[in-house]
Amino acid sequence: MATTNTLSLWKLVIDDLQVSLSPATFTSWIRPLHLLEVTTTESGRVIADIQCPSSFHQGIIEKRFYGQIQEALDRVTKTTSELRFVITPNAPQVETVDAGPLFAIQQEQVNDLSWAIQRVGLREDFVFDTFAVSSSNEMAHAAAQAVATDLGKAYNPLFIYGGVGVGKTHLMQAVAIEALKGDPKSKFIYCAGEEFTNEIIDAIQQKTTREFKQRYRQVKGLFIDDIQFIAGKNSVQEEFFHTFNAILKGGGQVVMTSDRPPSEIKMLEARLRSRFEAGLLVDIGNPDFELRAAIVLIKAKQRKLFLSMEMAQAIAGNIISARQIEGFLVKLTTETNLHKKPLTQELVLALLGKTGEVATRSDAPPPLRPLELIRGVGDHFGIAIKQLRGSGRSQKMVVPRHIAMYLLRIDYRMPLMEIGELFSGRDHTTVMHAVEKITQQLQESETLRLDVGEVRKHLYVH
Repeated sequence: MATTNTLSLWKLVIDDLQVSLSPATFTSWIRPLHLLEVTTTESGRVIADIQCPSSFHQGIIEKRFYGQIQEALDRVTKTTSELRFVITPNAPQVETVDAGPLFAIQQEQVNDLSWAIQRVGLREDFVFDTFAVSSSNEMAHAAAQAVATDLGKAYNPLFIYGGVGVGKTHLMQAVAIEALKGDPKSKFIYCAGEEFTNEIIDAIQQKTTREFKQRYRQVKGLFIDDIQFIAGKNSVQEEFFHTFNAILKGGGQVVMTSDRPPSEIKMLEARLRSRFEAGLLVDIGNPDFELRAAIVLIKAKQRKLFLSMEMAQAIAGNIISARQIEGFLVKLTTETNLHKKPLTQELVLALLGKTGEVATRSDAPPPLRPLELIRGVGDHFGIAIKQLRGSGRSQKMVVPRHIAMYLLRIDYRMPLMEIGELFSGRDHTTVMHAVEKITQQLQESETLRLDVGEVRKHLYVH
């Protein structure tokens, strides 16, 4: 029997997995699992008994997801775990309408929005209200809202593309959820390009292609993540072409996401490229600092983490993508809920890998004046403060100057315009660009991480 502590632990584990797996995969395979019991051996090893709905499900989990579940549990418990899967013999079976897991639905819940969202495999928090909008995504947001308001008529297909973690999936699912509010019985399919491919291959092997076609071609909404995955697979592209045409002919809506526009997807058939480009193509750029801070606050509030603005800005200044932000918040939730650590700026910085580098302790010296910080950065790189603040643009000055701007913004939370004034009256957009550049390079350059760490230690730690 699962206890309150077991349920809390399992929620942290599945939150961790939800970040790393595609929504379709998570809904189909992870969501049906339940943690029954956790025991600890004398050696300190944790044994987790996990309930599966069937032997088939257990086989898939053990083959494809054992390692990921185990690693997530290890991260949460900070121990070495072992998984044991249990099939409950008398578990109630769900009455279904339509074949296939994507349409599993209890008849008495057919009009319930929450159940409809689960049936399609969507995340309840991926709605328009929780999507932070800025100049990098406002066009995509407006197009998605138009589609949700007039499904099948506004822009069809809608093709959203952009890098990892910029909000493509969130926006696409928001369209589906908004449409389901009007009619929870709507027959929608949400899946990844990989899932679509696997279903076709399985249907061919099992000689069930007729059922596959009936299921897909009669839907009123098809929402496919990472459509670029079908490129180069002839039989898959053939089936998708006919499915696509059938849905549009029947008045249904198609929404797709990709990491690049159709013109840049290699080995995509010309006729599919033509169909995709006949609709509306919208791109989503990487979120800027302000948008990331807003995303942090929104997602933290959903997890009942009440962050201060300085905490949110510290996270936004060091993590680029929304998906990575969500992963970080999972770690923060684990530390505060499971390990009972107080939610402080020091904890946030420690998890960001900056323990001891920033003056946040009660016994720490008072913050330096901004000019003292700039002088300290110059000293580290052997550059006079006058040169660092000046208008010179030599390569020797660029990185140190950008680091100084970055520290003033992230550690001191100074307004962009005030920082610009300290550097010969530079425009706030120049400062923003500098902060963005250092933030991105910190993800990639070990040398830069060491430089910034050394500067911080020199300035703040005595």
